[in-house]
Amino acid sequence: MKPLLIGCLLVMAILQNLSAQVGVGAKAPKKATVYFDGTRQMLDEKWMYWAGPRLAATPPIKWKLVKDPVDEGMAVNTNDPAAAGGKYGAADIVTKDEFRDFRLHIEFLVANPGGNSGVYLQNRHEIQVLDGDKTPHGMGAVINESESPYQAYNGLGKWNAYDIVYRAARFKDGKRVEKAMLTMYFNGQKVHKNFQVNQVWGGEFSGIDGGNDDGKGITDTPGGLKLQAEGHDVLYRNIWIQKLDLKKADTDF
Repeated sequence: MKPLLIGCLLVMAILQNLSAQVGVGAKAPKKATVYFDGTRQMLDEKWMYWAGPRLAATPPIKWKLVKDPVDEGMAVNTNDPAAAGGKYGAADIVTKDEFRDFRLHIEFLVANPGGNSGVYLQNRHEIQVLDGDKTPHGMGAVINESESPYQAYNGLGKWNAYDIVYRAARFKDGKRVEKAMLTMYFNGQKVHKNFQVNQVWGGEFSGIDGGNDDGKGITDTPGGLKLQAEGHDVLYRNIWIQKLDLKKADTDF
């Protein structure tokens, strides 16, 4: 078989794997790692509290496992008592594994009006989870940088899914030469395509580099997937991640 044909087949296989399925219920491909399957064992093995400057919680993780209110199985509730009153950074959890480029699938359910959490890519860039907010600080937004694709939200008491391909920022001689980039599907609808992320928002309590030059001082360090506790009943389930190595600045899938 000719090298060019082999190369084309490999590219097609990678693209097919990335776009195999999106939306609620998407199953992890063989090359992905499941990070939450509804069990206490996996929560304790693969996650820890983020040791940020506002950390107030102590292990083991106090996020409760609850019966899935819609389907069979279990979910995890972000309503950690240490984060009561919206004290973000006090009881956020992060994967023990760290990442650069990756494909993420995660499902969430907001139980009550105004429910608030957040999905932090590489423990830096937040994809907002906030019921009722259609602003650039609202549901599905690359926080404070993109518009909220609120039209894709399934609403209270229903499961929603983010499917994201993320490419970490690139550096040369210690300086950022390419910004982090992502493409995202929200409940099967493509809502962000090759979106370049400028900075970390929320200050030092938010995530890695949040305290560096008002969040503009991005560094060349990997980070885990972080989930935010803000004292609300926001549930998560079916979380999996596939590590990637994206040479080209293109996350579209």
